[in-house]
Amino acid sequence: MSKIEEISTAIETGKAKIIAELVLQAIDEGAEPMDVLNHGMIDAMSVVGERFSRGEAFVPEMLISARTMKKGVEALKPYLSKDAAGALGKVVIGTVAGDRHDIGKNLVALMIESAGFEIVDLGIDVPGEKFVQTVRENEDVRIVALSTLLTTTMPAMKAIVASLNELENRDSFHVMVGGAPITQAFADAIGADAYSADAASAAAMAKSFVS
Repeated sequence: MSKIEEISTAIETGKAKIIAELVLQAIDEGAEPMDVLNHGMIDAMSVVGERFSRGEAFVPEMLISARTMKKGVEALKPYLSKDAAGALGKVVIGTVAGDRHDIGKNLVALMIESAGFEIVDLGIDVPGEKFVQTVRENEDVRIVALSTLLTTTMPAMKAIVASLNELENRDSFHVMVGGAPITQAFADAIGADAYSADAASAAAMAKSFVS
């Protein structure tokens, strides 16, 4: 088994304690940093995401794998060219105003980051103005992802999407929405570009937008 294959296995099985050592060993043996990132890490998280989508893995396993990858990326960063770990562009993510839940949002952020994006996490209870301001300040934003768990904050999500849709550079980014009460029909009705039911499909959808 090659060192890159060992890295993939470590991420798929959540071996966070050894991932940094494996990454450094791979570099010492002459592996290209981008091969380690793309084939050792991002591909492994895609496998984990597919398992989750098929019901063969669950949220705890996915979180452990994503956190393992995050440690691996931290070990690899000194060897990557600037911004290589976020080469696909920036994703602005946050839980909408009035909602302070963040477990789902955090998992989506981890999965999308694992797919090769740079994450700008605005946190919880985020007003529309903050989303708009962040997009204006970051020209390389490719996706804005909105999350909510409460039906009472669905109007806030609708208002935020409306504000984003009025931006002059709206054609340069996609708006994704998700959360327990959200449906494809609601996403369509409020003018969002996409809806995802879980973190794995959100990451796959994000990649499809920039491929």
